[in-house]
Amino acid sequence: QVRLVESGGGVVQAGGSLRLSCAASGLTFSTYTFGWFRQAPGSEREFVAGISWSGSSTDYADSVKGRFTISRDNAKNTVTLQMNSLKREDTAVFYCAAKEGSAIRRTTQYAYWGQGTQVTVSS
Repeated sequence: QVRLVESGGGVVQAGGSLRLSCAASGLTFSTYTFGWFRQAPGSEREFVAGISWSGSSTDYADSVKGRFTISRDNAKNTVTLQMNSLKREDTAVFYCAAKEGSAIRRTTQYAYWGQGTQVTVSS
């Protein structure tokens, strides 16, 4: 049974930093591509960042480039999202997701999802 569990969400002031973590179980971690998505109230879920099997390839939404960094530790079955210079517009529920295949931006292929963790950026 595949399980993805996010943690690290919370409330932070604009300009601050937050680090999210995704713990995965029930799958062969090193063969999956992982991504982070977010969904703000009244908006559709959007792609934020993704990372390939080996971690050698990453991809980011334009809105977070230069501020967010995705990484993975295959030995610990974890994926992290380091978020710096946070803005109020980043407020959303963040989700960890996993897919087979190497195409990070083929978002319809993400088959496994975590429960989400709330990130709130205040002024």
